[in-house]
Amino acid sequence: MVESIILLAGIGLIVVGAVVLFYAQKKNFQSQLILNQSEERAETARQMIENEKKEAYLRMKDELYKRRKEFEIELKRERLDLDQKREQLNEKYEALGKKEQRIDDIRHELQQKEREMLKMNDILRANEVKLKNLYEDLIMKLEQLSGMNREKAKETLLKTLEGEVVHGAEKWVQKIEEEARDTAKLKAAEITVSAMQRYTADDVPAATSGSVQLPNEDMKGRIIGKEGRNIKSLEMATGMEFVIDDSSEMITISGFNPIRREIAKRSLEKLIQDGRINPTRIEETVAKCESEIDDLIQEYGKKAVLEFNLQGIHPEIVTLLGKLFFRTSYSQNVLQHCKEVGLFARMIAEELGLDGNIALRAGLLHDIGKAVTAEVEGPHAQIGAEIAKRCGESDVVVNAIAAHHEEVPFASIYAPIVVIADTISASRPGARRETFAAYIKKLEKLEEIAYSFDGVKKAYALQAGREIRIIIQEDTLSDDDAKNLARDVAKTIEKEMNFPGQIKVNVIREKRVIEYAR
Repeated sequence: MVESIILLAGIGLIVVGAVVLFYAQKKNFQSQLILNQSEERAETARQMIENEKKEAYLRMKDELYKRRKEFEIELKRERLDLDQKREQLNEKYEALGKKEQRIDDIRHELQQKEREMLKMNDILRANEVKLKNLYEDLIMKLEQLSGMNREKAKETLLKTLEGEVVHGAEKWVQKIEEEARDTAKLKAAEITVSAMQRYTADDVPAATSGSVQLPNEDMKGRIIGKEGRNIKSLEMATGMEFVIDDSSEMITISGFNPIRREIAKRSLEKLIQDGRINPTRIEETVAKCESEIDDLIQEYGKKAVLEFNLQGIHPEIVTLLGKLFFRTSYSQNVLQHCKEVGLFARMIAEELGLDGNIALRAGLLHDIGKAVTAEVEGPHAQIGAEIAKRCGESDVVVNAIAAHHEEVPFASIYAPIVVIADTISASRPGARRETFAAYIKKLEKLEEIAYSFDGVKKAYALQAGREIRIIIQEDTLSDDDAKNLARDVAKTIEKEMNFPGQIKVNVIREKRVIEYAR
């Protein structure tokens, strides 16, 4: 029993061992199979990697070959460019070398010429000395033969040459004038006559004095005042001369300045109407009338601008145009003259197919310098041009104003048109009178001489130019200075003016102190 159990246990163990061995061999076989498969896969992967490495190596080799080719081509191109630039640089170096050689040749040539010039200069100096000696000998022989010295012979020769030149110039000018007259006479006459026919104007009478009718004989004494103080105050404040006629109840106001004369006339009329006549009242009335005249000047200036519908006129020019209403030139009212010149200039410009408005503007403003010639030195044409330029007028208008007396060259066709229009206006019947212009010029010259000295406050030409009354600044000049000023003014008048008889120089130095009791 025990043996059978042992036998069964041994059989069981054998069976179990066989089963275990079977399963162990099976597992071993499976493991070997898996190992073989893994090796096959690894070999396959290794072969794939090798293939990919070969392919990548080939691709890289191709890319390197391609890049090498491109680099070689680029390098070749750059070498070609470098060779070309090297050739160009060599050419420039060669050209520069040639230029340097040329410069050296020129330098040597100039040095040679300079040496030759120095030699020639020495020769010329020697010849000049010889010629000078010969000239002196010749002059001495000529003086001995002619019996005249050098200065007299030179004077005779200059007179002869001057006569010949003047004669030749006259013939040449005559020829040119005849040619110009033949070619332009007909057209100029047509345009001028057409402009003159289209415009008519009243004659402007001369006005050198004004008169005021007195209401009665009593008023004459009140105007004169005690010891003549009222009439002196009037003359001092207005700068006019008041002439009282004993045989009639009338006072004549005499003076060349129309603006001051109008102020004097209005002041006297207001004083007569008011009845209160004393130095203080006179000064107040004159100041009020001056303000009224200033307003009137603005009114006349604005009327002139509005009459022609001009745009962009500076206020300063408007004021100057208004002042021209009170100015006369050769007895012709200057504002009326300017209007005429503007109209004539516009007509002529339109006949020639030009801008009539520019011509009108230049003609109207051509004499504005006359409104300030007493305060500013220089020709009125140049003064007017400077004012017009300062006030923003165009260059064409400025040149036409400056050139209307042909003191500067014409810069446009409008300048000669203004000259022609100015001549037409001045030449019409009754427009001007020479004697009156000379009289005005004399009086203006007297005042101009007085104002040329320092310390002069006011200056008035009176007695038809036989007296110049000068009011000086009492704070800057003493009594002795006043005496010296009178003597200097008299000497200047004698030097610069021609006049019959004598001119009285009356210098006034007055100190006024005013206080008010309240």
